[in-house]
Amino acid sequence: MSIKILSPFGPRMAKLSLPNTLLNLINKEVDKIVANKILSKQYNYSKKLAGEVEQEIELPKVFVNKFLKKFFESNIRDFVKQSTGKITKKIILKNFWVVRQFANDYNPIHFHDGDISGVGYLQLPKNLNKSKKKYQTNGSIDFINGSRMFLNQSIFNHKPKVGDLLFFPNYLMHTAYPFSVEGERRSFSFNAEIDKSISNVFHE
Repeated sequence: MSIKILSPFGPRMAKLSLPNTLLNLINKEVDKIVANKILSKQYNYSKKLAGEVEQEIELPKVFVNKFLKKFFESNIRDFVKQSTGKITKKIILKNFWVVRQFANDYNPIHFHDGDISGVGYLQLPKNLNKSKKKYQTNGSIDFINGSRMFLNQSIFNHKPKVGDLLFFPNYLMHTAYPFSVEGERRSFSFNAEIDKSISNVFHE
């Protein structure tokens, strides 16, 4: 699995692809939870998040540890190494959740917990970015850093495709735009902690 490091502005980002096997496993787990009222209530994560969306679901830790932990730990370690030249021994997946977004839902500007965060895309409506405007941001995600200045961009816009996976530092502000077409925009996010000797740049 190759990781492409993105540096549209100061903070490093990574773009990679989620294997179809994991994509299908996550979708299957989400469908199972959504179809069961008891499970939907048990794994409801909306109160802990900023999103103005239909439903936000925490993935069970047993599921994450069994199917996702190895893939994400390996790629987070690679991301950190390529970005800093250092190897992190500690990687803890603090939380992992799925966002079910429908027409007019949105996620306001926010940041995350932990050290490394990520977002991946599981399902997308047809013509998600459809808009009458020149800049078609519908259903896309903006990452924001600094101020717009000469020879400097402050916004990195990503129009998602199914299977896209982005890694970024937890403090990087971002927002998910609403859209107007029918269908579900299903994504997942996670937060991870790494060695503080690497993430804490102010330590002696």
